[in-house]
Amino acid sequence: MSRVDSGRPAGAAAAWIPALDIGGTHAVAGLVDPATGRVRTADTWRQPLPSDGSADEIVDAIVRGASKAGAGPGEHWAIAIPGPFDYEHGIALFRGVGKFEALYGFDLGAALMAVLPQPSAITFVNDADAFLLGEHRAGAARGHERAVGITLGTGVGSCFLAHGAVVDHGPAVPPQGRADLLTYEGRPLEDTVSRNAIRAAYARATGPGNGSPADVKEIAQQAHNADTAAQRVLDHAMGALGRTIAPWLAEFEATVLVVGGSIAGSWDLIARPLRDGIESAEPELPARIKITRAALPVQAPLLGAAVVAMAAAD
Repeated sequence: MSRVDSGRPAGAAAAWIPALDIGGTHAVAGLVDPATGRVRTADTWRQPLPSDGSADEIVDAIVRGASKAGAGPGEHWAIAIPGPFDYEHGIALFRGVGKFEALYGFDLGAALMAVLPQPSAITFVNDADAFLLGEHRAGAARGHERAVGITLGTGVGSCFLAHGAVVDHGPAVPPQGRADLLTYEGRPLEDTVSRNAIRAAYARATGPGNGSPADVKEIAQQAHNADTAAQRVLDHAMGALGRTIAPWLAEFEATVLVVGGSIAGSWDLIARPLRDGIESAEPELPARIKITRAALPVQAPLLGAAVVAMAAAD
Protein backbone atom coordinates (compact mmCIF):
# COMPACT_ATOMS: atom_id res chain seq x y z
CA MET A 1 0.00 0.00 0.00
CA SER A 2 1.87 3.04 -1.22
CA ARG A 3 1.60 5.96 -3.54
CA VAL A 4 2.72 7.13 -6.95
CA ASP A 5 3.77 10.79 -6.83
CA SER A 6 3.57 13.41 -9.54
CA GLY A 7 6.99 14.80 -8.69
CA ARG A 8 5.61 18.05 -7.23
CA PRO A 9 4.76 18.71 -3.58
CA ALA A 10 1.25 17.86 -2.43
CA GLY A 11 -0.82 20.72 -1.13
CA ALA A 12 -2.72 20.78 2.12
CA ALA A 13 -5.00 17.83 2.64
CA ALA A 14 -8.47 18.46 1.29
CA ALA A 15 -11.54 17.80 3.39
CA TRP A 16 -12.78 15.32 0.81
CA ILE A 17 -10.44 12.77 -0.78
CA PRO A 18 -11.44 11.41 -4.22
CA ALA A 19 -11.51 7.62 -4.14
CA LEU A 20 -12.09 4.82 -6.61
CA ASP A 21 -12.90 1.16 -6.00
CA ILE A 22 -11.90 -0.94 -9.00
CA GLY A 23 -13.55 -4.36 -9.13
CA GLY A 24 -13.48 -7.16 -11.67
CA THR A 25 -16.53 -5.84 -13.50
CA HIS A 26 -16.97 -2.22 -12.42
CA ALA A 27 -15.45 0.85 -10.79
CA VAL A 28 -17.19 2.96 -8.14
CA ALA A 29 -16.15 6.56 -7.50
CA GLY A 30 -16.64 8.47 -4.28
CA LEU A 31 -15.57 11.40 -2.16
CA VAL A 32 -14.40 10.57 1.35
CA ASP A 33 -13.84 12.56 4.53
CA PRO A 34 -11.51 10.21 6.46
CA ALA A 35 -11.72 12.36 9.58
CA THR A 36 -15.44 11.69 10.00
CA GLY A 37 -15.85 8.50 7.98
CA ARG A 38 -18.39 10.10 5.67
CA VAL A 39 -18.52 8.84 2.07
CA ARG A 40 -20.33 10.51 -0.80
CA THR A 41 -21.17 8.27 -3.73
CA ALA A 42 -24.13 7.47 -5.95
CA ASP A 43 -25.42 4.73 -8.23
CA THR A 44 -24.62 6.99 -11.19
CA TRP A 45 -20.96 7.02 -10.11
CA ARG A 46 -20.68 3.31 -10.91
CA GLN A 47 -18.85 2.57 -14.18
CA PRO A 48 -18.80 -0.85 -15.95
CA LEU A 49 -15.30 -2.12 -16.75
CA PRO A 50 -14.36 -4.30 -19.75
CA SER A 51 -12.23 -6.76 -17.78
CA ASP A 52 -11.39 -8.64 -20.98
CA GLY A 53 -10.70 -5.48 -22.99
CA SER A 54 -7.47 -3.90 -24.17
CA ALA A 55 -5.29 -1.82 -21.85
CA ASP A 56 -6.59 1.38 -23.45
CA GLU A 57 -10.21 0.29 -23.08
CA ILE A 58 -9.75 -0.61 -19.42
CA VAL A 59 -7.91 2.62 -18.58
CA ASP A 60 -10.51 4.70 -20.44
CA ALA A 61 -13.30 3.07 -18.43
CA ILE A 62 -11.43 3.63 -15.16
CA VAL A 63 -10.98 7.32 -16.02
CA ARG A 64 -14.68 7.66 -16.90
CA GLY A 65 -15.51 6.22 -13.48
CA ALA A 66 -13.03 8.49 -11.72
CA SER A 67 -14.39 11.57 -13.48
CA LYS A 68 -17.76 11.07 -11.83
CA ALA A 69 -16.31 12.07 -8.46
CA GLY A 70 -15.80 15.59 -9.81
CA ALA A 71 -12.36 16.03 -8.25
CA GLY A 72 -10.30 19.04 -9.28
CA PRO A 73 -6.54 19.41 -9.81
CA GLY A 74 -4.06 18.88 -6.99
CA GLU A 75 -6.01 16.11 -5.26
CA HIS A 76 -4.48 13.01 -3.67
CA TRP A 77 -6.39 10.05 -5.12
CA ALA A 78 -7.09 6.83 -3.21
CA ILE A 79 -7.64 3.74 -5.38
CA ALA A 80 -8.68 0.31 -4.12
CA ILE A 81 -7.76 -2.39 -6.63
CA PRO A 82 -7.49 -6.18 -6.45
CA GLY A 83 -4.26 -8.12 -6.75
CA PRO A 84 -1.98 -9.28 -8.07
CA PHE A 85 -0.71 -5.73 -8.22
CA ASP A 86 2.49 -3.88 -7.31
CA TYR A 87 0.94 -1.35 -4.95
CA GLU A 88 4.25 0.39 -4.30
CA HIS A 89 4.89 1.27 -7.95
CA GLY A 90 1.39 1.13 -9.46
CA ILE A 91 2.15 -1.78 -11.81
CA ALA A 92 -0.61 -4.25 -12.74
CA LEU A 93 0.38 -7.91 -12.48
CA PHE A 94 -2.90 -9.59 -13.49
CA ARG A 95 -2.27 -12.97 -15.07
CA GLY A 96 -4.34 -16.14 -14.91
CA VAL A 97 -7.03 -14.52 -12.76
CA GLY A 98 -9.73 -14.07 -15.38
CA LYS A 99 -9.65 -10.26 -15.46
CA PHE A 100 -7.55 -7.36 -16.72
CA GLU A 101 -5.08 -9.69 -18.47
CA ALA A 102 -4.22 -6.91 -20.95
CA LEU A 103 -2.80 -4.85 -18.08
CA TYR A 104 -0.06 -7.31 -17.14
CA GLY A 105 3.12 -5.30 -16.60
CA PHE A 106 1.25 -2.08 -17.33
CA ASP A 107 2.18 1.06 -15.35
CA LEU A 108 -1.33 2.00 -14.29
CA GLY A 109 -0.02 4.59 -11.86
CA ALA A 110 1.78 6.53 -14.59
CA ALA A 111 -1.18 6.22 -16.96
CA LEU A 112 -3.60 7.64 -14.39
CA MET A 113 -1.21 10.38 -13.32
CA ALA A 114 -1.21 11.49 -16.97
CA VAL A 115 -4.98 11.53 -17.52
CA LEU A 116 -6.59 12.37 -14.17
CA PRO A 117 -6.97 16.12 -13.49
CA GLN A 118 -3.42 16.86 -12.31
CA PRO A 119 -3.41 14.66 -9.19
CA SER A 120 -0.82 15.42 -6.52
CA ALA A 121 -0.43 11.69 -5.81
CA ILE A 122 -2.18 8.34 -6.16
CA THR A 123 -2.26 5.80 -3.37
CA PHE A 124 -3.07 2.23 -4.43
CA VAL A 125 -4.53 -0.09 -1.79
CA ASN A 126 -5.47 -3.76 -1.98
CA ASP A 127 -9.24 -3.79 -2.31
CA ALA A 128 -9.83 -6.42 0.39
CA ASP A 129 -7.62 -4.46 2.81
CA ALA A 130 -9.47 -1.25 1.96
CA PHE A 131 -12.81 -3.01 2.49
CA LEU A 132 -12.00 -4.23 5.99
CA LEU A 133 -10.27 -1.00 6.99
CA GLY A 134 -13.45 0.85 6.00
CA GLU A 135 -15.68 -1.59 7.86
CA HIS A 136 -13.40 -1.27 10.90
CA ARG A 137 -13.52 2.52 10.70
CA ALA A 138 -17.29 2.87 10.47
CA GLY A 139 -19.02 -0.44 9.73
CA ALA A 140 -19.50 -4.03 10.86
CA ALA A 141 -15.96 -4.48 12.26
CA ARG A 142 -16.02 -1.29 14.32
CA GLY A 143 -14.88 -1.90 17.90
CA HIS A 144 -13.31 -5.30 17.15
CA GLU A 145 -9.60 -5.65 17.95
CA ARG A 146 -9.14 -8.69 15.69
CA ALA A 147 -11.23 -8.85 12.52
CA VAL A 148 -11.21 -10.79 9.26
CA GLY A 149 -12.76 -9.62 6.01
CA ILE A 150 -13.62 -11.75 2.99
CA THR A 151 -14.67 -10.29 -0.35
CA LEU A 152 -16.48 -12.58 -2.78
CA GLY A 153 -16.67 -11.70 -6.45
CA THR A 154 -14.49 -12.68 -9.39
CA GLY A 155 -12.22 -14.22 -6.73
CA VAL A 156 -11.77 -14.47 -2.97
CA GLY A 157 -10.15 -11.47 -1.32
CA SER A 158 -9.17 -11.41 2.34
CA CYS A 159 -7.77 -9.18 5.05
CA PHE A 160 -6.71 -9.88 8.62
CA LEU A 161 -6.79 -6.84 10.89
CA ALA A 162 -5.34 -6.56 14.41
CA HIS A 163 -5.84 -3.31 16.34
CA GLY A 164 -6.57 -1.51 13.08
CA ALA A 165 -3.42 -2.73 11.28
CA VAL A 166 -3.27 -5.19 8.38
CA VAL A 167 -1.52 -8.48 9.26
CA ASP A 168 -0.16 -10.23 6.17
CA HIS A 169 2.52 -12.51 7.61
CA GLY A 170 3.04 -14.81 10.57
CA PRO A 171 1.68 -18.17 11.73
CA ALA A 172 -1.83 -16.88 12.47
CA VAL A 173 -2.65 -15.90 8.87
CA PRO A 174 -2.49 -17.63 5.47
CA PRO A 175 0.53 -16.95 3.26
CA GLN A 176 0.62 -13.18 2.59
CA GLY A 177 -2.71 -12.99 4.42
CA ARG A 178 -4.38 -14.24 1.22
CA ALA A 179 -7.25 -16.70 1.33
CA ASP A 180 -7.02 -17.10 -2.45
CA LEU A 181 -3.72 -18.96 -1.93
CA LEU A 182 -5.47 -21.61 0.18
CA THR A 183 -6.64 -24.94 -1.20
CA TYR A 184 -9.81 -26.96 -0.86
CA GLU A 185 -9.75 -30.72 -1.52
CA GLY A 186 -6.32 -30.36 -3.11
CA ARG A 187 -7.24 -27.59 -5.54
CA PRO A 188 -7.02 -23.79 -5.33
CA LEU A 189 -9.91 -22.43 -3.28
CA GLU A 190 -11.00 -20.20 -6.15
CA ASP A 191 -11.68 -23.31 -8.25
CA THR A 192 -14.68 -23.76 -5.93
CA VAL A 193 -15.39 -20.27 -4.56
CA SER A 194 -15.44 -17.58 -7.26
CA ARG A 195 -17.78 -16.16 -9.86
CA ASN A 196 -16.49 -18.43 -12.63
CA ALA A 197 -16.44 -21.51 -10.39
CA ILE A 198 -20.05 -21.03 -9.28
CA ARG A 199 -21.22 -20.42 -12.83
CA ALA A 200 -19.39 -23.53 -14.08
CA ALA A 201 -20.77 -25.65 -11.23
CA TYR A 202 -24.31 -24.57 -12.03
CA ALA A 203 -23.82 -25.35 -15.72
CA ARG A 204 -22.65 -28.86 -14.78
CA ALA A 205 -25.55 -29.31 -12.37
CA THR A 206 -28.21 -28.34 -14.90
CA GLY A 207 -26.81 -30.50 -17.68
CA PRO A 208 -25.96 -29.96 -21.36
CA GLY A 209 -28.18 -27.59 -23.31
CA ASN A 210 -29.55 -25.73 -20.31
CA GLY A 211 -26.79 -23.13 -20.29
CA SER A 212 -25.87 -20.99 -17.32
CA PRO A 213 -27.18 -17.63 -16.16
CA ALA A 214 -24.93 -14.72 -16.99
CA ASP A 215 -23.90 -14.16 -13.41
CA VAL A 216 -24.10 -15.39 -9.82
CA LYS A 217 -26.89 -12.89 -9.20
CA GLU A 218 -29.11 -14.82 -11.59
CA ILE A 219 -28.14 -18.16 -10.03
CA ALA A 220 -29.14 -16.69 -6.68
CA GLN A 221 -32.46 -15.64 -8.17
CA GLN A 222 -32.97 -19.21 -9.36
CA ALA A 223 -32.34 -20.40 -5.79
CA HIS A 224 -34.94 -17.92 -4.55
CA ASN A 225 -37.31 -19.48 -7.07
CA ALA A 226 -36.82 -22.90 -5.44
CA ASP A 227 -34.25 -24.17 -7.96
CA THR A 228 -32.60 -26.89 -5.85
CA ALA A 229 -29.60 -27.17 -8.19
CA ALA A 230 -28.84 -23.48 -7.73
CA GLN A 231 -29.08 -23.72 -3.95
CA ARG A 232 -26.89 -26.84 -3.88
CA VAL A 233 -24.20 -25.04 -5.88
CA LEU A 234 -24.22 -22.06 -3.51
CA ASP A 235 -24.27 -24.37 -0.48
CA HIS A 236 -21.26 -26.27 -1.75
CA ALA A 237 -19.23 -23.14 -2.53
CA MET A 238 -19.96 -21.40 0.76
CA GLY A 239 -19.51 -24.59 2.78
CA ALA A 240 -16.10 -25.03 1.18
CA LEU A 241 -15.20 -21.44 2.03
CA GLY A 242 -16.28 -21.92 5.64
CA ARG A 243 -14.31 -25.11 6.11
CA THR A 244 -11.22 -23.60 4.51
CA ILE A 245 -11.17 -20.30 6.39
CA ALA A 246 -12.32 -21.62 9.80
CA PRO A 247 -8.91 -22.80 11.08
CA TRP A 248 -7.43 -19.39 10.27
CA LEU A 249 -10.26 -17.56 12.01
CA ALA A 250 -9.57 -19.66 15.09
CA GLU A 251 -5.80 -19.23 14.90
CA PHE A 252 -6.11 -15.47 14.44
CA GLU A 253 -8.59 -15.29 17.34
CA ALA A 254 -10.91 -13.11 15.28
CA THR A 255 -14.08 -11.88 16.94
CA VAL A 256 -15.80 -10.87 13.70
CA LEU A 257 -15.87 -12.10 10.10
CA VAL A 258 -17.21 -9.50 7.68
CA VAL A 259 -18.21 -10.68 4.20
CA GLY A 260 -18.45 -8.30 1.26
CA GLY A 261 -18.25 -8.33 -2.51
CA SER A 262 -20.95 -8.87 -5.11
CA ILE A 263 -21.78 -12.43 -4.02
CA ALA A 264 -22.47 -11.20 -0.48
CA GLY A 265 -25.50 -9.45 -1.96
CA SER A 266 -27.19 -12.86 -1.69
CA TRP A 267 -26.51 -13.04 2.05
CA ASP A 268 -29.85 -14.71 2.81
CA LEU A 269 -28.70 -17.66 0.67
CA ILE A 270 -25.03 -17.91 1.60
CA ALA A 271 -24.94 -17.12 5.33
CA ARG A 272 -26.22 -20.51 6.51
CA PRO A 273 -23.88 -22.73 4.44
CA LEU A 274 -20.94 -20.46 5.30
CA ARG A 275 -21.67 -20.75 9.02
CA ASP A 276 -22.28 -24.51 8.69
CA GLY A 277 -18.92 -24.91 6.95
CA ILE A 278 -17.14 -22.97 9.69
CA GLU A 279 -18.86 -25.02 12.37
CA SER A 280 -18.01 -28.32 10.69
CA ALA A 281 -14.30 -27.44 10.79
CA GLU A 282 -14.24 -25.61 14.14
CA PRO A 283 -17.35 -26.65 16.14
CA GLU A 284 -16.87 -24.11 18.93
CA LEU A 285 -15.96 -21.15 16.74
CA PRO A 286 -19.44 -19.82 15.79
CA ALA A 287 -20.14 -19.16 19.46
CA ARG A 288 -17.04 -16.95 19.70
CA ILE A 289 -17.22 -15.00 16.44
CA LYS A 290 -19.75 -12.72 14.80
CA ILE A 291 -20.36 -13.70 11.17
CA THR A 292 -21.95 -10.85 9.26
CA ARG A 293 -22.31 -9.20 5.90
CA ALA A 294 -20.78 -5.80 5.28
CA ALA A 295 -22.55 -2.82 6.79
CA LEU A 296 -21.03 -0.52 4.13
CA PRO A 297 -20.72 -2.71 1.02
CA VAL A 298 -20.19 0.20 -1.38
CA GLN A 299 -18.62 2.80 0.91
CA ALA A 300 -16.14 0.67 2.90
CA PRO A 301 -13.48 0.16 0.18
CA LEU A 302 -13.57 3.87 -0.65
CA LEU A 303 -13.27 4.84 3.01
CA GLY A 304 -10.48 2.35 3.72
CA ALA A 305 -8.46 3.45 0.70
CA ALA A 306 -8.85 7.09 1.70
CA VAL A 307 -7.69 6.38 5.25
CA VAL A 308 -4.50 4.82 3.85
CA ALA A 309 -4.03 7.72 1.41
CA MET A 310 -4.38 10.26 4.20
CA ALA A 311 -1.76 8.42 6.25
CA ALA A 312 0.57 8.29 3.22
CA ALA A 313 0.28 12.04 2.76
CA ASP A 314 1.37 12.80 6.34
